[in-house]
Amino acid sequence: MTTSAATDAFVQAHLHDDVRKLALRGGPADVCLSEALTQIEGYQLAERKLPGWAAVGGIRWPVRLSLEQCSSGVTAAYKRVLVQTLVPQPRAAFADLTAGLGVDFAAIAPLFARAVCVEAQPSLVELARHNMPLLGLGAAHVVCATAEAFIQQLTVPMQDGMSFDLLFLDPARRDSAGRKVVMLADCMPDVVQLQEALLHTAHWVLVKLSPMLDITAMLRSLRCVRQVHVVSVGGECKELLAAMSLQGGGEPVVHCVDLPVAAVDADVAGVRAFSFTRGEEAAAPVAYATAVEAYLYEPGASLLKAGAFRLPCSRFGLSKLASDTHLYTSSRLVAAFPGRIWRVVAATSFAKRELRAFMGTRTRADIATRGFPLSTAELRRQLHLREGGGVHLIATTLADGSRRLCEVERVVAEK
Repeated sequence: MTTSAATDAFVQAHLHDDVRKLALRGGPADVCLSEALTQIEGYQLAERKLPGWAAVGGIRWPVRLSLEQCSSGVTAAYKRVLVQTLVPQPRAAFADLTAGLGVDFAAIAPLFARAVCVEAQPSLVELARHNMPLLGLGAAHVVCATAEAFIQQLTVPMQDGMSFDLLFLDPARRDSAGRKVVMLADCMPDVVQLQEALLHTAHWVLVKLSPMLDITAMLRSLRCVRQVHVVSVGGECKELLAAMSLQGGGEPVVHCVDLPVAAVDADVAGVRAFSFTRGEEAAAPVAYATAVEAYLYEPGASLLKAGAFRLPCSRFGLSKLASDTHLYTSSRLVAAFPGRIWRVVAATSFAKRELRAFMGTRTRADIATRGFPLSTAELRRQLHLREGGGVHLIATTLADGSRRLCEVERVVAEK
């Protein structure tokens, strides 16, 4: 992949400029402006999403959509750690069957003696062949093919009958018209249809799925799922990973992890997961609170997505506010809780006199509602409050149906 020296020089001179303004201004006659704008915009997106890649000189970037769809550096690093737990050494062979830009491939490939990067779009294949050597993966084998075609042409299995230790897939979640899809059967390739061939080709199959996909529906569609990983970054659920294998059995283990936005490999490796089976969750005893105590606990996005609503009580010694209110409370701080922790400064019922005394002369506050019959906007109007002011209020409901309004402060230093 080559561009003119003038285009490359233009890109380097304008790496941090506003792309829209550059497009309106135009460029010299010997510069391919469309390619230059693609590279400048790609670099700027990668600085935030893939800082490790952006730091490597000479990397070529695809159009914006491909960058938006690829994994971030943080989630790719988590997959690398996950693969190390799934596949024991020596790790012989790995293939990414839907490589795209190759972010996940580049994170996982160094773990294996042989790594194959499979991508159906010729433009992305060309980029991979240019970028992989710059990322230290000059020995990687880059193939232009669909996942289905690549699996069908395999003829040389390893000694135990499998061709790979690990196959990775990130099915495209857009239809032919470019609209987003969520259901497995609507993604390309259709992993449901392909799963038998995948399971008989590799010891492990790792599939990245939409964070919007219902976990129960996923488990009905895919067989031999041994592990489910719900991955959040900075409090937002980003990925749902299904690890499939003909080995082992029993109920799949769900692992919930919340990664910091600026994590590096060492940080990701040290993240503690909240792990459980759905059977454990169903059988877990729940203690319900009769009052809001000194601390409130709000589960992270991964726990909420995975449906771990009962287990936090027994795992951390907490009381749940109500069955449909996913908040917990305790008299003593439990710093290991996987989510946000609030110190309760004061609390009140919604009885008029008590509420009036609690509100005092307040005119501003940030409000959140959890298991409460009114929306945030409705409660704000009822309390005659504007946003801001440095005060945070949480309105919630206890198991007996009584309502509470709590002034809280975020616990940071103790976590």
